Amino acid sequence: MRASTAFHLLCVSSLAAFAMACGGSSPEGLAGTDAGAAPPGTSGPEVVATPDVDGGTDDDSCKKMDFIFVVDDSGSMAEEQRNLGSNFPRFVEAIEAYRTKSGDPLDYRLAVTTTGITHTIEIPPPVGFPFPIPAQTIAERGADGAFQMKSACGMTRRWLQRGDANVAANFACIAKVGTSGPAFEMPLEGMKRALVDRVSDNTNAGFLREDALLAVVFLTDEDDCSTPRAAFTANDGSCVPPPPGLVSIATYMGVLDTVKGGGSAGRSRWASAVIAGERDCDSAFGSARTATRMAQFVTQSGPNAVFSSICSGDLAGGLTAALNGFKAACQNFQPPR
Repeated sequence: MRASTAFHLLCVSSLAAFAMACGGSSPEGLAGTDAGAAPPGTSGPEVVATPDVDGGTDDDSCKKMDFIFVVDDSGSMAEEQRNLGSNFPRFVEAIEAYRTKSGDPLDYRLAVTTTGITHTIEIPPPVGFPFPIPAQTIAERGADGAFQMKSACGMTRRWLQRGDANVAANFACIAKVGTSGPAFEMPLEGMKRALVDRVSDNTNAGFLREDALLAVVFLTDEDDCSTPRAAFTANDGSCVPPPPGLVSIATYMGVLDTVKGGGSAGRSRWASAVIAGERDCDSAFGSARTATRMAQFVTQSGPNAVFSSICSGDLAGGLTAALNGFKAACQNFQPPR
């Protein structure tokens, strides 16, 4: 969230006396609401409140799922990460209970990365001071798509999978990615680097399986600011980088198509769920901003994606909608020949 940009500005301009607080109290309970909310400006389909995981799929071609969670690690996300962790046991229970048409259990993998991409923030000198103050440059480091691997969370590789001990607890542990990530969230770029750049340099190598449905969940309280630029000028904290500007939504959809085989077959082998702001709102999580680009990603993806609102103050509904969407995607999965 841009709150961390403001924090940097305050730290650098220590001559100005301001106070700042972000976030809210952690919500009680796990009863989700506002599941499968329509993207801003659309109506969208209603999503069933409880995931139907017991009946299998229409065919038996979708036996594997590779789940990637792209979690916002900016300064305002502590409450959301705690709530995500508290809901993960139910999420894991649901995928553990999933059975294919033949009655086989789902062969799944789970990985977590962040919205943080390494870049610098250029802060112009403040206006109106009686003496000159030089411009400042602050370097911010992100995960750049690398999957979390914490030994404290029982990790021996960069993902969890069926058969591992304590999957739910370890999954909840790695979901707490911290709140010191870059102020400009880039969930789509984080996804792309996880699947392309970090595979090429062997960081995430071995995770993706050709015959598995790729299921990506994005969680953020800001909009996507994915850009090829390595620096931003933090004037008002807005995500409006100068040319070449933001990377197109179609480019990121093309990344998903390509890594899953290309063409219509590739499109059938991935699905996505976005949990973000359908509008500017305040909730138990604090403030969220309208995720216009993430909503466009969902709309352009068609049946491959579902949007849920972070404004409900509980992520149970969004995770339920994600599971239902991924199960539906299995019905259209085209297995490799």
